[in-house]
Parts: sequence; C-alpha cells; structure tokens
Amino acid sequence: MSYKLIALDLDGTLCNDEKAVTPRTAAALKQAQKHGIRVALASARPLHGLFREMHAIDCDKHHGILIAYNGGKIVDASTKEILSQTIIPHDLAVEVLHYLKDFPVSPIIDDGEQFYAESEDTYKLDHECSNNAMDCTIVPSLADALDFDLVKILTSVQPEQLYDVLSVIGKPYEDRLEFVRTAPFYIEAMPKNIHKAASLQLVCEKLGIRPEEVIAFGDAENDLEMIQFAGHGVAMGNACDALKDAADEVTLSNNDDGIAHSLEHLLDFLS
Repeated sequence: MSYKLIALDLDGTLCNDEKAVTPRTAAALKQAQKHGIRVALASARPLHGLFREMHAIDCDKHHGILIAYNGGKIVDASTKEILSQTIIPHDLAVEVLHYLKDFPVSPIIDDGEQFYAESEDTYKLDHECSNNAMDCTIVPSLADALDFDLVKILTSVQPEQLYDVLSVIGKPYEDRLEFVRTAPFYIEAMPKNIHKAASLQLVCEKLGIRPEEVIAFGDAENDLEMIQFAGHGVAMGNACDALKDAADEVTLSNNDDGIAHSLEHLLDFLS
C-alpha cells in the first residue's frame, strides 16, 4: 500500500511520558515527509499547544495539518490558513459553564492564546498550562468573562470520579454537545459531531487522499473514530483496551518509539 498521510495523536502517542518527541520518532516522521507523505497532528489541545511538536518533526516545513480541539479547528501548519473551525454558540457556552457548577469538575477555557480558570488551585491547571506553553488568567466567573469564541470547554476531574461523572454530565445536551474523556482526568465538551475522524475525513477530501492511504496512531478513547477511519489504524502499546481492539496493529508504547517501530515496517524507505 502507498500511504499519503500519517495522522498522530500527541499525548501518550507522539510524545513520551516526558512530553518529548524522541529522536528516532522525529527522524522517521521527517523522512516520511521528505518522501511526500503529509503529517497531521490531531489533538484535544488548543492550537497553540501543537506548535512545539509541529517544530520537533518539521511539520511546518511540509504543509502538515494541525487538528486542534479534537477537530474543532483545522489549520495548515505552513501557512496557518484556517481550513475549518466550529465553535460552541455563546449562549450555550454560558449556560453550560453555569451548569457545570453542579458537578465535581473544574472548567478551564481558552481563547487560543491563554487559559482562563476560576481558581489558581484548579485541578490540573498547571499541567495544562505547561503542556500547551500557555499562561492562565484567573477570573471570578468564566461565564461572565466569556467574550470570545469558544471551541471547547475543558473540565478536570479526579480520576476516581471521572466515569461516574461522564455517564451523566452530558445528558441534557446530548443533541448539541459531545462530552468526551480525553485523559484519565479530563472531560471535554465540544460541538456535536466534532471528532478527529470527521476532521481527518475533511482533510483527506481537501488533499485528494483516500482513507486507505492513511495511517493513524492513537492511545485514548477520543482516537477511536480516527483509528477506525484510517486504512491502517495503529494503537500504541500503552493504549486503552477499546483502541487496541479496534486497531489493525498494536505497536510499542509511546516511551519505546512505537510510531517509528511501526512506520519502519510500513514504509519501505525507512527499513
């Protein structure tokens, strides 16, 4: 099979547990791009949070694609042209921010440049700022402070409470929003039908690439549709069981160059 696009989740997939792209994995992806294969970075992170990995693999030098907010915003890495963006309507976003006060979750929102939270002690706030290289402004009320377009609402939650919360939190909005687990401590609210697979399909249509010409790598539940969409879906060795069950291949973990290991078998010029 001749592949034309490699789609990569970031946390737990492209990045190891130290939040770095290893030299072997970076080299494999740079070589793939030199051979004309496009790379799409697909993450729940804000757009700004993709830039570090974009530079690490030279994605910006080869018209790679940045799929941020789980697909809520899609950008050409070289030109920064916005290919697609879907926002939560303002009134709905304000309503949901008030509604979330009934749950043991801590909302964190962003305007593309910085985060906003209601307390410096917000669970995982430091982690999110560090992971995305973004600062945070503390405000008395996120709902009152919302004067910008919102692509998603991130909430942090204690891992032991996450699945109980996830089972009920989205029910009043199930016709308008998706509430998705994106990490053991994150639940994110996004516009309906926004996910990585839908975004990848849009990218493929724009680039004239067929699904069977796509390799996709992931580790979490929000990567499932993307793995199923791709002609060759790869679950990392550290992936959740649902992803491993759905994947065409299970590779090594994100700490063991799983992406490079797989690509070296799939792409002849890397062997």
